[in-house]
Amino acid sequence: MPDLAHRVVDIHYHAGPDLYRRRLTSTGAGLAYAAAGGWVVLKSHLSSTAARAWEALQDGLPVSGSVVLNDLAGGVVPRVVEQAVYAHGPDSPARLIVHLPTLVGPTHPSRLRRASFHPRLDADQWRAEPVVDAAGRLTRGASDVLRAARDLPVVVATGHCDRDATLRVIDEAVRIGTPRLLLTHATHPMSGYTPADLVQLADVPGLYVELTALTLLLGHRDAAHLGEVVRAHPRVVFSSDLGQPDQPDVAGWLSESEQWFKAANLTTQQITAITRSAPAELLSP
Repeated sequence: MPDLAHRVVDIHYHAGPDLYRRRLTSTGAGLAYAAAGGWVVLKSHLSSTAARAWEALQDGLPVSGSVVLNDLAGGVVPRVVEQAVYAHGPDSPARLIVHLPTLVGPTHPSRLRRASFHPRLDADQWRAEPVVDAAGRLTRGASDVLRAARDLPVVVATGHCDRDATLRVIDEAVRIGTPRLLLTHATHPMSGYTPADLVQLADVPGLYVELTALTLLLGHRDAAHLGEVVRAHPRVVFSSDLGQPDQPDVAGWLSESEQWFKAANLTTQQITAITRSAPAELLSP
């Protein structure tokens, strides 16, 4: 059975089926990461990848799963999380990642060229309200999911929450004792955090910060910014957010990442931390 002791642990890779066409299937992604000496967490905005990950793991592939709590996948309710945990199986060395919704609010402008996976699927028809209400309070569903996460082998990720919503999630997670929380796309424009903000969050227990390769590839941030983020917070996770047909394959992004790390003046210890140690700690049971 594969474990998390790998060259790289990528917590954010899109494999088909998904809302949009992807480069690889779940098995294809597992094979690609196995060839690279890595571990991969499959993500889909369309449905849970838990069962797909379990099947790949049984075949000896270094794969674990996630679920995004979009309305299309069942919504922000604990039973969706529980079902995904059961489908993920009892033998994974990695926690399931539970993403708060990604189909929320107005559409974020994207530079990606995307083709729908299914001709009947219009993602905008499934956009729902964010996890905070008009008064800035966390919704009951989001609070219930954070409570359920205290007793389940999961990591809660902030999905496509904006800065204010993310702060409400962090506050509630700390208040009730949710053990693992991932600040998704932390410094992407839709999240809006700065390295200075991340310094202020450095002492939040169990909080990890994600920076993705796609954010750099699309020009939202650069290698200098990567270095600032790594030095701002003690638990930074560098993931890919890839899988798009017109973006680099697994070997390509690993190679390009080495150039970014060099330009960011990261030490060997820092590179190991963001690509291997921190993501493995985040996922470990």
